Amino acid sequence: MDQQPTAPPTSYQPQPPPPRRRGRRIGELATVSLLSAALAAGGTWGVIAVTDEGPDATGATGASATSSASSSQTVPVSSGAEDSPDWNAVTDAVTPSVVAVGVRGQGGGGEGSGVILDEQGHVLTNNHVVSGAGPDPQITVTLSDGATYDATVAGTDPSTDLAVLTIADPPKDIDPITVGSSKDLQVGDPVMAAGNPLGLAGTVTTGIVSALDRPVSTARSEGGQSPSAQQGQPVVTAAIQTSAAINPGNSGGALVDASGRLVGINSSIATVGASGQSGNIGIGFAIPVDEATWIAEQLIEDGEAEHAFLGVVPADGTAKEGSATHSGAEIRSVSDGSPADEAGLAEGDLVVAIGDSRVTGAESLVGLVRARQIDSQVPLTVIRDGERMTIDVTLGTAPERDA
Repeated sequence: MDQQPTAPPTSYQPQPPPPRRRGRRIGELATVSLLSAALAAGGTWGVIAVTDEGPDATGATGASATSSASSSQTVPVSSGAEDSPDWNAVTDAVTPSVVAVGVRGQGGGGEGSGVILDEQGHVLTNNHVVSGAGPDPQITVTLSDGATYDATVAGTDPSTDLAVLTIADPPKDIDPITVGSSKDLQVGDPVMAAGNPLGLAGTVTTGIVSALDRPVSTARSEGGQSPSAQQGQPVVTAAIQTSAAINPGNSGGALVDASGRLVGINSSIATVGASGQSGNIGIGFAIPVDEATWIAEQLIEDGEAEHAFLGVVPADGTAKEGSATHSGAEIRSVSDGSPADEAGLAEGDLVVAIGDSRVTGAESLVGLVRARQIDSQVPLTVIRDGERMTIDVTLGTAPERDA
């Protein structure tokens, strides 16, 4: 990234909490690191282990991973043309499906956002919104009409920073959001973020998809380490990057397309650490909806989620192909009997793509594998001994991590 000689360098560091009249915000957006070195060596919850050697991997574009998430048959806003979005109509369609989440407990209190998934009152949000207040927190969900309901946690998945809440005795006229798909998103598509930034419920902001498959590692929250980091489970996402303004409290809210369909769950923002600037700087990140809804389905059914497994230890690396040098994820070791082993991946291979998605480093590989479903077959493009080849891998189920 080009920088002016006198300008302070841009970094991705913990975001300081904004002033608050009462309590301590735990429902804030976790800040992000786009550097592979932000991951600790030694694994990402049994999915893929990562070392922090090699060059930085700062971004990628390409189609997001597919999932079993089913898109709704209806389109909320038929007038939502990408070249001229009707944001008034989109706001009217989406706002009733986005809620404000309040959390109070022994560990503090805070606010975030959530998205209504179904008529049973299941709400999808971020794990860091509900996990920082200590055991047995009091959770409330406030609908767009101002009515507040108690809620309980149906399940959490720290490794993807997702959680599902259940509204106690939800109203009969509850309005679930229309679920779209993230696999067809393109850079430049118009999007709208809806949520509860800074406690300002019912707020919407607009922008575009500014990158896809951005490798993002959520490092810390405003209260210290994120719950996932505390448990040794770094949150690594092949994220949607957006210019729509996202601020503390937007966590768990909706990112929708010009037709009002959910395409992502807002989860994190970048900060300029050298200047101490926090809040929106035009770079926000969302978990692709295809991944989020697949995890949500598991959380609703079982209270926990399983993840795809490749079975390699990668590190950032480079390889030559003719006169060109390519960056990617270098395979440092392959687990015996793993999907990678059965497919023929070998130590020293440089993975440069999964399907149509570019792999820029170890962190990128982690996010892209995690976004896939168990038992899905994915083509890996690798460079081996200067030659490019494609290896098809059927992903397995990540083994449970010992306590």
